[in-house]
Amino acid sequence: MNPKLLRNIDYPILIIIILITIISILVISSATHANAPGGDFHYTKMQLLWFCLGLISMICVMMVDYHSIVSWSNIIYVLNIVGLVSVLFLGKKSSGAQRWIPIGPFGFQPSEFAKLAMIIVIARQLDRQKTLDNMKDLVPILLHIAMPLFLIMKQPDLGTSLVLLIILLGMLFIAGISYKMLALIIGAGLASMPLVWSFLKDYQKKRLLVFRNPNLDPLGEGYHVIQSKIAIGSGRLFGKGLFMGTQNQLDFIPEQHTDFIFAVLGEELGFLGGILIFSLYFYLIFRCIKLAYKARDFLGTYIIIGITSMWTFQILINIGMTLGMMPITGIPLPFMSYGGSSFIMNMMAVGLILNIGMRRQKILF
Repeated sequence: MNPKLLRNIDYPILIIIILITIISILVISSATHANAPGGDFHYTKMQLLWFCLGLISMICVMMVDYHSIVSWSNIIYVLNIVGLVSVLFLGKKSSGAQRWIPIGPFGFQPSEFAKLAMIIVIARQLDRQKTLDNMKDLVPILLHIAMPLFLIMKQPDLGTSLVLLIILLGMLFIAGISYKMLALIIGAGLASMPLVWSFLKDYQKKRLLVFRNPNLDPLGEGYHVIQSKIAIGSGRLFGKGLFMGTQNQLDFIPEQHTDFIFAVLGEELGFLGGILIFSLYFYLIFRCIKLAYKARDFLGTYIIIGITSMWTFQILINIGMTLGMMPITGIPLPFMSYGGSSFIMNMMAVGLILNIGMRRQKILF
């Protein structure tokens, strides 16, 4: 790496990621009762390990010019498909889904890395396109995303499928797709809802139904959101204090260190804690959009907007579902939820954004 490139690193993004990770480690420690008698810091240590591995991955991504990375998009796409197909044969079933490939004591989730892989693949396709005015222009892009989307739906993983679609829409929008074509795509998506509904598992259908009224199944699918809302509401302005949340410590909140980690934060750090994490996310998105605007070429802009669309959607959906404003989809909160595949993928995405920002100038003095 040219030392002159280091002057162009967007350090505020790095600081934001470190701050969110520190909050994540503290909240995960509380969510897993690490300080309780007989408790251990296994999940806390593992999250620290994911952060260290993610940091190494981020640096590796930063060292290679993003144009070189994109030139490998065909290989990345093939590896992505191989990983998603492998899940169907080697994956371990958990909670009605088959999304993880066991590797010793760990689990590898290819669908998480599929998000970043498809951002790179779509960015290259868009960079080659001259216009996006008709369906003929969109066919190559839609064909590339169709196979990963189908394989992820087979797992089934509705949340990640929605993330891929939002990534696609965000990148198409910034690439200048005509409003007519955008409306056609959205209309086609809405028209296919009955078909999508027929492919959903029973528990997924029930989650969507109880979204409007959790009391339809208060001890089943509605239990998650009911307990989450109680926890967040009881936190009030200042919270009950770290390691002091009763809903969390008594295990009323399900999946409290993964999907519902914001409920733990809301109960123990209160409204102010929620505003703090939301403000950090807002500033992160703002810095990324600013770098997208300053990118050296459209390729860099497409990649940053794809990553930003992914994070924005996941943040809004995850926090929204803990507040009962969105259906439960199992989408993790970036840099907060426990999970190695998600954390490392997001750190690689940070590396790609910083990579583009570092090389935004053609001549460095």
